Amino acid sequence: MTPTDSALPFDDIRKLVREMPGPDADAVATVRARDAELTKPSGSLGRLEDLVEWLAAWQGKAPPTVDRPQVAIFAGNHGVAARGVSAFPSSVTRQMVDNFAAGGAAINQICLTHDLGLKVFDVALEVPTGDITVEAAMDEVTCAGTMAFGMEATAGGIDLLCIGEMGIANTTIAAAIFAALYDGAAADWVGPGTGVDPSGIERKVAAVEAALACHRGALDDPLEVLRRLGGREVAAMAGAILAARHGHIPVIVDGYVATAAAAILHAMEPGAIDHCQFGHISAEPGHVRALDRLGKRPLLDLGMRLGEGTGAALAAGIVRSAARVHAGMATFSQAGVAGKDSGG
Repeated sequence: MTPTDSALPFDDIRKLVREMPGPDADAVATVRARDAELTKPSGSLGRLEDLVEWLAAWQGKAPPTVDRPQVAIFAGNHGVAARGVSAFPSSVTRQMVDNFAAGGAAINQICLTHDLGLKVFDVALEVPTGDITVEAAMDEVTCAGTMAFGMEATAGGIDLLCIGEMGIANTTIAAAIFAALYDGAAADWVGPGTGVDPSGIERKVAAVEAALACHRGALDDPLEVLRRLGGREVAAMAGAILAARHGHIPVIVDGYVATAAAAILHAMEPGAIDHCQFGHISAEPGHVRALDRLGKRPLLDLGMRLGEGTGAALAAGIVRSAARVHAGMATFSQAGVAGKDSGG
């Protein structure tokens, strides 16, 4: 299936956002009742307890499970790469996809460690998006169809989805998206990405400024921001997040670029990413600013900026542990341990 085979017009995307299911309050109540009986002081597992409630709310069951977690990496190329905004050429995107397939990347090792499934989606790598400094990245049909393509990441009965990306120049794309959504100077959102030097950062800032100027007056609609400034991998990740919501699958979002995909949906409807956790805070300086605007607190802060879903996958190990602890711990009565209301 190619990204444009199932093209959805933007009106249908908006309808899917409007009709997203909400959390399951009964499942959350059941989790809280069991948590109160487990052999531990109330609240002693901190955010792990919150994560179990979050899983139950969006899976719609108690206890929640993380038996079939999946990492989905979306790979795309960008016309703006020709502006010298990255330390690596666009050919590296394909080479890294091949490396994922061969099991040689960091994400492969993390998935093996935590028993996570891994799928890599080639989002028309041989057809870079338009250079956003002078034209739209995609037309509406391509953008909507690529979102539909990303929805395939939820197939196969998975119960947790981690999204990540690979794409030379895509931190420039993410910076342009955030600048369009949240205003501020281009320099506020541009960082070193793959490790560009100061002159490279200047080129990135100039590219973002040029893109914003080129598309000025057409960036009030988040979907227009996505199609004009985004990348195919960003559109696909947005589609995956949206499909996961409809499929009752909680999502862990990776770093700066993946967060840009979530930000598009959040701009359409603030509750659209309530089923998402954010795996880590990237070393890319704009990420903390973006997470603040989204009102999200990441699970990890390890100074990472690799992409390819690594932060989300590491966080999935924590989420999986939270679910296992909740389901497997004995209650006070099962363990024959005196509870807090037993006196003494």
